[in-house]
Parts: sequence; C-alpha cells; structure tokens
Amino acid sequence: MDPTKVSQGLRGSAEVLIPHLFRTEFTRIAAVLCKHFGLEHLEVAEDIAGETFLAALETWPYKGVPPNPTAWLYAIAKNKAKNYLHRDQLFLGKILPQLKKASGGQAVDEPAEIDLSEKNITDSQLQMLFAVCHPSLSTEAQICLALRILCGFGIDEIANAFLTNKETINKRLFRAKEKLRTEKTAIEFPPAAELGQRLETVLLTLYLLYNEGYYSESQDAVLREDLCGEAMRLAEQLIQNESTHLPAVDALFSLMCFHASRFPARKKENGEIVLYADQDESLWDQELIARGAYHLHQASQGDVLSRYHLEASIAYWHTIKTDSREKWENILQLYNRLLTIAYSPIAALNRTFALSKANGKQEAIAAAEKLQLTENPYYYTLLGELYRDIDNGKAMVHLQRAYTLARTQTDKRIIQRAMEGLKA
Repeated sequence: MDPTKVSQGLRGSAEVLIPHLFRTEFTRIAAVLCKHFGLEHLEVAEDIAGETFLAALETWPYKGVPPNPTAWLYAIAKNKAKNYLHRDQLFLGKILPQLKKASGGQAVDEPAEIDLSEKNITDSQLQMLFAVCHPSLSTEAQICLALRILCGFGIDEIANAFLTNKETINKRLFRAKEKLRTEKTAIEFPPAAELGQRLETVLLTLYLLYNEGYYSESQDAVLREDLCGEAMRLAEQLIQNESTHLPAVDALFSLMCFHASRFPARKKENGEIVLYADQDESLWDQELIARGAYHLHQASQGDVLSRYHLEASIAYWHTIKTDSREKWENILQLYNRLLTIAYSPIAALNRTFALSKANGKQEAIAAAEKLQLTENPYYYTLLGELYRDIDNGKAMVHLQRAYTLARTQTDKRIIQRAMEGLKA
C-alpha cells in the first residue's frame, strides 16, 4: 500500500470530521468547564476547549482518527483542565479555598473530577443559557454571548451576522462578560419562583437569534441557516428538560419548525431568495411541518397565550399553500390578537398583507399608509405590491424608494424584478 495515499486518506478524514465535531462539541466542553471553574473563568474554559481541538488537528491527520473521536476529545479536555489547575498556581489558589469551604473545612488536595457525562453536559448548556440571558445584559449582548459560548460561532461569523466588524463584537463580548462577573452570575437554573420570568428572557433571545438567521442581511446563506439551526437546538434542549418544558417553549419551537420547513424552497441554487407566492411547495419539509404541528398542539396544554403561540399559528397557515379567503381571514385574526399582546411595526406591516388578501387592497393600503414606516424598505415594497393594477405610477414610486433603502443585493434584485413587471 502506498504510504503517501494512506497519509492523504488520514488527513482527508480528519479534515472533514474535525470541523463538524468543533461545531457540536466545542460548546459542550466549554460549558462544562465553565460551570466547573465558575463564570469568572470563562476565557480559561474556552481556551482549554480550543486547545483540545488544536491537539486533534495536530494528531489525527497523521495518526488517524481515533475509534471514538468524542471520547478522545473529552479525555484530552479533562487532562488539559487538570494540567492547567496544577500549572497555574494563581488560579489554583482561587479554586482550592472554594473547594475547601464546600467540603466543610477539610483539606482538599485535588479539584473535583470534571463530569463530561451527557446529563451534566446538557444541564451545563441549559444553565449557561440562563446565565448569558441575564436581565442585566442588553439583547444584543445576550445574542452575541449565546452565539459565541453556546453555538461555537467565531468572531468573524458573529460580526457577519450583525453586519459589523470584529472589533465591535470583541468589545461587546468583553463588556458582557465583565457585566456577568460584576453581577456574580451563577451558572445554575434560576429558583422556581424566578424561572418563568427568566425563561421569558431566554425565549426572547432564542427568538431573536432565529430571526437574525431567517431575516439575515448577510450575503452568507449558510450562516443564516446555521443561526436558525442553533436556535432550534437550544429550544429543543429546553423542551427536553422537565423544569423548562413549558407551553411557550413548545410554541416557539413550533414556530421555528414551520419556518425552517420552507428553507429548501426559499432560495435558489445561487442563494437568491424565492418569495412565498413563488415557492415550490413540493420542496417543503413535511417532517418539519409535522413536528411543528405536534409542538403547537403541545403548546395548547397551558392557559397562557404567548406571542409565540400566535406567530406559530400564523406560520402554520403558511404551510397550507392555498389562497383561500378562509386562510387569510384566519391569519388576519391571528395578527389582530398578536398586535394586542405584543405590538411591533413589522407585525403590523405583515398584517396589512393578510388584510389585502382577506378584505381587498384598498382597505390594506389605508391601513399600511397609517404606519408611516418611512425608513423601512419592506414598507415601500408592500405599498408597491398593493398599488399594482390600482395605480401603477404610485406603485413604481414606492418600489423605487424601496430599492434605494434596500440593504442587500438580494432585496435589490427582487425589487428590480417587481419594477420590470410593472413596465411589462
């Protein structure tokens, strides 16, 4: 056997596997280590997790991928954590007194064994989720921390998602971590009396994280789906934990499933967005639609109606590809209820489209123009559509304004086609 070919094969398999494991295991290792050391030593936990994968990069391409790659990573992470504790006397001096106090004053020579069992990994990730969604942090800071610590995104990826630069993200992360240290935030589940309120913050963070992907202004389509996928993964962890499996969590996960089901039909091969009316419903993921329906049913078990219940119900109706009046009347009524409990200008704008389908364009135009969202390109895009065949001159003016305000090339292309359609 040719040794060169063997070497190339080893490198090839490692190069494929390591990035996949990094996305799935880096955050699991970092969460457990951070819980073990304390949130004030978050950077240490991240560094050790990073060094673990560096060891894989230095070893696997030449010696081969081990039979159980995940167990190999966990073993290396444990050893590196122990070595760090023994090597860094300053850090050791901070940890051992805490362990001595916890043991009732008895001498403690060694730190407790690092628990990388599946249960502790899951608990650590969920507890970390509550920690990074601390009410003292801004929404943007919460999402940045969630992407970095719980989703394993690099600084470049986070900057891309927020349409900003690495320096801004680094500063935002630094300030957020310092705030958590100042607040002495513990990595633990909140007390039962606080769980509901804290869970609201967690759900909002996951909702916004999902939206960062679904309505991303980045040109990187893969990143958009990664963001949505990570939000869904974290929401599913909340469902799998008995103390956090509440109706609003099911409702949010249902909403995510319904939207994600249309991903395959939502873009062309070149990454260009396909509008809802033009989507090929045969490409919709029926398994995700079924999961969404199941969790929406589960969400109905409670007596609290959240925004996620209503938005999931709206998304459910969008999985039924029909233009019937019944469909749009149901969607309109759901928007009416949504706006009474969680008003937002975007929800109000979306309602006017349903209004046009249910009651006609004239009524929708009057409702839309009252919103006066004059800095929003979607506002003008919608008005352009509503004025089509009623006053094509006004429709063109609105579309031109939308084109000027559009922030991505994808949006500009969609608007350009709409303007060309008016001229035809």
